[in-house]
Amino acid sequence: MAYSELIKNFDSIRDYMREFYVYGFKSREEFTKKSARSYDDERRRIESWLGDYMCFRQTADGKNIFLSIDSRISHHNPLYKAWKAKSFTDGDITLHFLLFDLLFDSDTALSLNKITDEIDRRILCFDNPKTFDSSTVRKKLKEYVEQGLICTEKRGKTVLYRRADMTEFACTDALDFFSEVAPCGVIGSFLLDKADAHEEHFAFKHHYITGALDSEILYALFEAMHGKQFVLIETVNRRKERTAAQKVVPLRIFISVQNGRQYLMAYVPRSKRIGSFRLDNILSVKAADVCENYDTYREKLDQMQEHIWGVSTEGGAERLEHVEFTVRYGDGEEHIHRRLEREKRCGQVERVNDHTSRFSADVYDAGELVPWIRTFICRIVDIHFSNQELEAQFKKDIDTMYRLYELNGGDEA
Repeated sequence: MAYSELIKNFDSIRDYMREFYVYGFKSREEFTKKSARSYDDERRRIESWLGDYMCFRQTADGKNIFLSIDSRISHHNPLYKAWKAKSFTDGDITLHFLLFDLLFDSDTALSLNKITDEIDRRILCFDNPKTFDSSTVRKKLKEYVEQGLICTEKRGKTVLYRRADMTEFACTDALDFFSEVAPCGVIGSFLLDKADAHEEHFAFKHHYITGALDSEILYALFEAMHGKQFVLIETVNRRKERTAAQKVVPLRIFISVQNGRQYLMAYVPRSKRIGSFRLDNILSVKAADVCENYDTYREKLDQMQEHIWGVSTEGGAERLEHVEFTVRYGDGEEHIHRRLEREKRCGQVERVNDHTSRFSADVYDAGELVPWIRTFICRIVDIHFSNQELEAQFKKDIDTMYRLYELNGGDEA
């Protein structure tokens, strides 16, 4: 079969693109999930979309292919191109153009019978014409009505179809921003394809683009949240093994401001608790029945957020961990206190005096704060964790750093 850059199902290409971009640096021999032929086809398909970003490195183990994307240069997420390569049948594409040729003028409104008759008349000019029965045409019209591409109106008992009016984009800046920042930004990218050329005003210091690969999963979760439904999700574990589908109640999407990673916060009936799932570990989402207690679980999560620093909810309210640290700063360093206020996600910031501030919080997992706390090293004069093992490890790391740099004062914290 001839190679095609178009795809029927996004699941496989999502997996390969993650291997190339997120994990990277794998040779042809290291892909053991499918045949070498499948690897070559997927590589060529990705290269047809992202050829300008493809790189390779020759090692003793072979040639490693990977994607290299500099977000300082690429103002728009190049991974969206994968979503614009959906395959179609000859019948689909033929019927698509026939319908929109018939309904080119938005003032033209035709009945199903009239549309079918016109299609039959026009396809006679082809050498090997494809035929479409009224049922097929009706289904395709219904699909386009649901997508907002075609409108319906009634004249007596007859349903008439006409092309929807084209929308003028009042603010392309909003689309530029939405497509690169918002969840499911690929929707904004599709809209931008229809907009006129315009001057771009945005560049992003931290441009997290890999979430594009999870757009379909994210969209399905948003749909279920809107309908207050259970979902069945399939995931992979840390060993990348597929796990059995489990039933959960999707409540919110948390997105890390540090690395852009997306998480689903959901109520899990099996464990009777709210937990988190990394979106890039979710393989499929299938909507199920309506959850009668949906609002109750949302309210519960709202209450829990007072004690969630990242996404961990381990231990529950009865096992909250206390963390507290004090920083000292000099004249002209008022920004340190303001930074504590700005960056704290929960807890409290207290001004001890003009040169000293204290942060404290009760959280489910104090370990999630450690990377942030480390950014205040050399200003910390006192620190305490109720989790004694974590406190000992933190101070041990500080002592190790001081010894590494042959400094004194590692006991100050």
